[in-house]
Amino acid sequence: MGLILLSPFDLALASVLVLLLAAMSWWLHLGVERRVLIAAARSTVQLLLVGLVLKVLFEQTHPGLVALMALFMLAVAGFEALQRQKRRFRGPWGYGIGSFSIFVSSFGVLALALTVIIRVEPWYQPQYLIPLLGMLLGNAMSGVAIALDGLTRGAWDARGPIEARLLAGATWEQAIESIRREALRSGLIPIVNAMATAGLVNLPGMMTGQILAGSPPMEAAKYQLLIMFLISAGTGLGSVLAVWLGSRRLFDERERLRLDSDHVRRNYLDEVAAFRETYQRECFQSGIDYVPLDTSMPFDKALLEYLLSRRARC
Repeated sequence: MGLILLSPFDLALASVLVLLLAAMSWWLHLGVERRVLIAAARSTVQLLLVGLVLKVLFEQTHPGLVALMALFMLAVAGFEALQRQKRRFRGPWGYGIGSFSIFVSSFGVLALALTVIIRVEPWYQPQYLIPLLGMLLGNAMSGVAIALDGLTRGAWDARGPIEARLLAGATWEQAIESIRREALRSGLIPIVNAMATAGLVNLPGMMTGQILAGSPPMEAAKYQLLIMFLISAGTGLGSVLAVWLGSRRLFDERERLRLDSDHVRRNYLDEVAAFRETYQRECFQSGIDYVPLDTSMPFDKALLEYLLSRRARC
């Protein structure tokens, strides 16, 4: 049995399920219906564009176009890894640490797979390179983002004990050892769980796709095993590298813990803005006038501005 082609009507019929999900969110007052619809529309546009780009790449097999596509995928992966972190490194380090770790792990494992294991001729054959790179980048991105987020959160929450260990004579590696270990464990848990349940709870994506395309089940299983092993190695290597670089960046050349004052200020301003917004909303609901004032303003001037604004509303 060959591949069954899907028509636009088939896709539209499947999209009704997403509309039902958004309607359920609206009915239950979950507040995520807008995000669901935007995500569905975004994925539709992205996948259709990727399909058109891959069609061109498969027809031409030009190494320059393949390299351009790979670099674009890497840039997006690095940006997404940065956005998934609550506490980020300041300046270019925030983007650079994650992107470099993803690049080294994903591209290194990909080169090994294409030249030694699969032995594709030419090695930049986009039919193999792009799908494999996409899976490696996606999983390495998630692992690196989780690991870096765990590292920075843990270091921020334990900054007192870390500085106490440094004062007691510990090196920066000793002071943050337990936090690094926990961050690495967090980054590796998703891929470990995926390997443990593969074939029992779910059929992984590549195996499912090959079976639907008509490949023999055993060949599909072997390719999926290859992908799982590559992904686990890429995710592990990327997480280790990201955590090492990130933890080193947390300390200066004299092994003092860096405190991101800009991040502290940004968090403070966000908290103040959220408090003011809540206060303003509650005043409005209670029929109370809300007029923000500068504390450096003289009292008589502040009172005059309030009375003028009140008279303008009457």
